[in-house]
Amino acid sequence: MIIGVPREIKNEEHRVGLLPDGVARLIARGHQVVVERNAGRDAGFPDADYAAAGAHLVETHAEPFLRAELIVKVKEPVPEEYGFFDKSKTLFTYLHLAANRELTDALLKSGATAIAYETVTAHQKLPLLEPMSEIAGRMSVIVGGHFLARPHGGSGVLLGGVPGVLPGRVVVLGGGTSGINAARMAAGLGADVTILEVDLERMRFLDITMNTTHTLYSTEAHLAELLPAVDLLIGAVLVPGARAPKLVSRAMLRSMKPGSVFVDIAIDQGGCAETSRPTTHDHPVFVEEGVVHYCVTNMPGAYARTATQALTNVTYPYIEALADLGLAAACAKKPGLAAGVNVLDGRLAYAAVAEALGLPFTPYAS
Repeated sequence: MIIGVPREIKNEEHRVGLLPDGVARLIARGHQVVVERNAGRDAGFPDADYAAAGAHLVETHAEPFLRAELIVKVKEPVPEEYGFFDKSKTLFTYLHLAANRELTDALLKSGATAIAYETVTAHQKLPLLEPMSEIAGRMSVIVGGHFLARPHGGSGVLLGGVPGVLPGRVVVLGGGTSGINAARMAAGLGADVTILEVDLERMRFLDITMNTTHTLYSTEAHLAELLPAVDLLIGAVLVPGARAPKLVSRAMLRSMKPGSVFVDIAIDQGGCAETSRPTTHDHPVFVEEGVVHYCVTNMPGAYARTATQALTNVTYPYIEALADLGLAAACAKKPGLAAGVNVLDGRLAYAAVAEALGLPFTPYAS
């Protein structure tokens, strides 16, 4: 099979979908790999490494798409790339279609097969989403603390406090992978941390493993009660493949202190606040109701080397299976891969996306 690895052109996206080591392993299995020049440069993987691994380096952005059968990316295609897809192509990347009707329509029209990293399952987990959730969770406290600084528009609260001064208060919405990583980072700084969650077993786990944080059953009333005293609010809710629920209303945000910060990790899936809208790394924040909003849709792209290594650690076995076996046999070997199939033969194959967009749903039968 021919595998294509284009350079990411989403704003300030520096990750790459396949490492040189992965290229070498695929070529050793009899495949060809077409890599756009500079695809890995900003993640610390120069063209020379890909050439040494046996990749065919190409000059134009279109070539990996047009020449390959399997296209491996990191982020969803942008409008300039929509025309590169047809029924002969399989795309393997993050898609987040529930929040992107334009891309969904383009993929349906193309006839391509589109497999979303974020909905592939294994042992009731999301193995291709978890590493980026870990990074986004940890990063949320770093950027939250940065924008709490007065020169950056924040209230001037240091999350860890100092002797004689109380620490900042952090509330994390959701105790999943990104939420627990956010809470760990905030607690490590010495902040006062509360995690809101609805799964009682998860709360028991958090209580045992993170005894420096508080847990609270997530209700609108509990959140509204907490917000007036919160310095950093982190939205870490996830419904796999679906639009994020709007847990934070404009009225709730209005109750927060001026200069407090809200980091919406769920923005890829539409965001969990009424006021959320996508931002980019070069313009990461805006202010609504006196609250600084950080809503960057590709947060882990800021730490491109770490994120690329973490991502490719988990995606490579699936790429290898798809290249060796094709979609049907790869899904038979790795059954959770079938849950990643979002678009196939012009039809939506993932129920949560279809429901979010009001489109017909046809399940994939491997």
